[in-house]
Formats: sequence, C-alpha cells, structure tokens
Amino acid sequence: MRERPADIRDSDVAAALARQWALTVQDMSYLPVGFGGYHWLAVDQAGSRWFVTISDLAASWLPDLPAAMQTAAWLATEAGLEFVVAPVPTRAGQVVGTLDSLHALTLFPYLDAAPSRFEDPADDGDRAAIIDMLARLHTASPQGIRVPGQPLPLLAARQAIDQALASLSVPWNGGPYAEPGRDLLARYERPLRQAFARFDRLLDRVQKAGGPSVITHGEPHPGNLLRTRAGLSLVDWDTTALARPERDLWWVISGDQDAARYSRRTGRTVNQDALALYRLRWDLNDISEFLSEIRGPHQRTADTLVSWAGLQETLDAITR
Repeated sequence: MRERPADIRDSDVAAALARQWALTVQDMSYLPVGFGGYHWLAVDQAGSRWFVTISDLAASWLPDLPAAMQTAAWLATEAGLEFVVAPVPTRAGQVVGTLDSLHALTLFPYLDAAPSRFEDPADDGDRAAIIDMLARLHTASPQGIRVPGQPLPLLAARQAIDQALASLSVPWNGGPYAEPGRDLLARYERPLRQAFARFDRLLDRVQKAGGPSVITHGEPHPGNLLRTRAGLSLVDWDTTALARPERDLWWVISGDQDAARYSRRTGRTVNQDALALYRLRWDLNDISEFLSEIRGPHQRTADTLVSWAGLQETLDAITR
C-alpha cells in the first residue's frame, strides 16, 4: 500500500517482532509497495534485514492466512522448491504472528533482488522460467499439511457489483471519486453484464470438463517475482490454494508454445476455457474491490488514486 496505516506505529511492529521472534529492531522504515498489505523493512542489532508484512484479518482475499503460509513453508523445506520465499517461524513455531486482534504479522528474509512491477511484461526467457517454476509447484504432492481449497473459481464480486449497478440512479457520496465512479460504471453497465454472462458460460464448460486440483500460488505476476543471483524467486503466498492449474497459468501463458512447454513438464493439457475463466474472474473481482472503495467513505490519497485508475483500466479491459 502506498499510504501507511495511521493507527499502526513503527514501535508497535518492533514490539511484536521482539515478543514473538526475539528480534531486536534497531531501525525500521515503511515500504510503500504492493497492494493489500502493509510492509516494513526492519534491521536488527546484527545488521540483518527483514521484510515485515501486516495483513488485515478481515480482508476478503485472506480466507486462511495460516494455512497458506504453512503451505509455503512446506513447499520451501519439504518439497525443496528453492524459489518459494517462505515466512520465518516465530519462537513458538508459528508461521503467522499477530500485531493485535485485527492484524496478522508475517516475517520474511529480506532478499537483495531486483523487483518488478505488476504491469511489467515478461519476455520469452522469463516466461519459460516461470512456466517451469509453476510446473514444479503444480506437481508437488502435499503431505501432512492443510492447503486452503478453491476447487472452482469463486466469484465474490457478483453481489457487490450488482449492488453498485442497482444504485446508479442515486448520487454516490463517499468521496471525490464517488460520482465520477458512478458515471463511469453507467457507461460500462452493458459490457459488465455481458461479462457476467460470459463468466457463467465459461464456468459451466470448465465444470463439465473436470480436471485436477493442484497447489497454486494464485498471483504469479511480475510484481511477485524477484530476480536474485540464483534466479527468480516467488513471493506473496497468502492466496495459495488447491485449484485448477489455470488459476496460475493464465498470468503467463500467451500462446500454444507456452501451453506446450507446460504440458511437456507436467503431462497435463492446458484448458483454454479455464484460462479465460480465471482471467475474467480476476478482472471482475478487481472491479468489485475498486467499486467498494470509491463508493465508501474515502479521501483523495495515493491508494484511492490507484483504485480509481484501476477501475477505469479494468472496465475497459473487459470490453476487449
């Protein structure tokens, strides 16, 4: 997040790290990165650097953070997937700590790596490396751990978007982006309803086709990839779930050659309907999140500007 939370002090985070990880923090700075969680760089008394994440426990995209983090830890240690950046356990052996009753805290090693941005395109070499990485992930067989389950692509967005569409005839008073958001949504009402119908058709075909459930990352986009000296590393495992492989693959497969590479490494055929289904679900869920923010009470901040720009871009994307 670009804006740091007003109710969380650096000293609160440092105290939680000392209490649960026995980490004595000498310096701490807020990192305006990512979207959804809050991040800090912590430096301990030995000079070691740590990446700290604070997550809102009420967030809709974190249905089971402890299970997701435990899965990441298992993948990195037991399954031997060196590209998985897993959380550091607390002194009590927990992969997720707490800041307070509303916020979870996770600690990671800080990697000296070149970060990418969400919107950065992947070249042919990177795309091949990511496909190979996902093939290894998707063939890992979980043992002795509870992986969050998402066998079919749920669409949490439908109710929120339906409510927004039903309120187009009355003013939106939440803040500076509310009325522009209402005008924008009114212009896209028809293609948005068509997108829901397309989602339903795709879901029906994917359900009838069947297919395996594998461990998926959920968001293997460039913003979650770090380029280290050893190669690419994949971070942000909080949406890990058992699901169809296409939940990950739609981010990276751009043609038949990519799909064939994945099939050679896994023995599985890529379902094109499932790729389209997960891509569309992502856009619709994004629209729902953006609408919820600009319809609710808000101010003009760096984060609400990101939501406003994202709403415009994503509504335009579904028409294409």
